[in-house]
Amino acid sequence: MKRAKRINLFFFLVACVLAVFYAFPFLLVLINSVKDKRSVRNEPLALPQEFMWENFTNAIKKMDYWQALGNSLIITVISVVAIIITSSMLAYYLARSKSKFSTVTFLVLVASMIVPFQALMIPFVGLFGERGLNMPGNQFTIAFFYVGFGVALSTFLYHGFISNIPYELDEAAAIDGASPFKTFRKIIFPMLGPVTATVAIINALWIWNDFLLPSVVLIETDQKTLPLKTFVFYGKYTSDYGLAMAGLLLSIIPILIFYFIMQRKIISGISAGAVK
Repeated sequence: MKRAKRINLFFFLVACVLAVFYAFPFLLVLINSVKDKRSVRNEPLALPQEFMWENFTNAIKKMDYWQALGNSLIITVISVVAIIITSSMLAYYLARSKSKFSTVTFLVLVASMIVPFQALMIPFVGLFGERGLNMPGNQFTIAFFYVGFGVALSTFLYHGFISNIPYELDEAAAIDGASPFKTFRKIIFPMLGPVTATVAIINALWIWNDFLLPSVVLIETDQKTLPLKTFVFYGKYTSDYGLAMAGLLLSIIPILIFYFIMQRKIISGISAGAVK
């Protein structure tokens, strides 16, 4: 019994140390967001001697915060909703179909998760850019990219969750005259609440914080997202780190609120979706 308590205490201390390491960058951003440029550069780890609250108002003006916030919201909402609809319907078909085609398709989707986005970025941009299909660099184009890259993992989570739903529900609905689509819409999808919350928060965190793909797709200034707008504080010869930290904090507040609202369901959704 004593040994078990010691082991639990050891893992608790390890978890506390890891939590401090993970929270340390956020604390640095929080502390330095209310400092002036010189204090951030000379004493980045020190507590602020004078709180520069005007950093936030100046950051909002310089980065066009409300416009960038709207762009990020549009891209994130469209992408996440499209990923949920597409991956849930695809996972339902693959889980209920026992053909070789569905098995191979599912294996290809799982294998595609191994390929990093950086390896596909340049070919995709070339394919859909001016020398290829010449797609416009706007919110809908980048949402199209996000759906393509996000469907594989989301389908994998939905597939494992749907596989645990008894097939007798589908048979009972078919006896009552319901089509497969109506069965999915009326019976199956309402049961996917936990895994849908998981898919939503995983993809929202990734899309909201992404910098690389918007930087190569969104060219116009009025279409840039919050991560891109935070780059305006870094110049060639000088950088205003106080405003940059304030801008970073303002950028993560909306997605943090969304995460805290959805966090109760994310663990149950991951554990349920990962078990076939």
